[in-house]
Amino acid sequence: MSSKRFTDLRVWKIARQLSLTIYRVTAGFPREERYGLASQMRRASVSIAANIAEGFGRWSPRDQARFYEISKGSTEELRHYLILSRDLKFLADDLALDDQVDAICAMLHRLRQATLSGPRVPDRPDSME
Repeated sequence: MSSKRFTDLRVWKIARQLSLTIYRVTAGFPREERYGLASQMRRASVSIAANIAEGFGRWSPRDQARFYEISKGSTEELRHYLILSRDLKFLADDLALDDQVDAICAMLHRLRQATLSGPRVPDRPDSME
């Protein structure tokens, strides 16, 4: 991986933007959903970028890949909440949101595969002599 920080990853940038969008759209949800569906959507969207960041900080490729898997799970969870929000008429159909979710899923899949097939990273940093 040539990125020096998780903030360099395109998938993290898109996930971050998706989180900001989710916060904006859920602000318009009915008041009684503030601690229900809106809260769940916000948590899932925040979890996507957070797990990318946490995975990036892990030493072993297996640990990194696991956090990218968790991030994908949160992305699919958010997809469910978007469908439910539309069913309940809290959201209009928004193909841009669907496209972002699809893009994140695809990028996470590729990132996980690249992490597992890339050069091995030692479990610890170089010796501290």
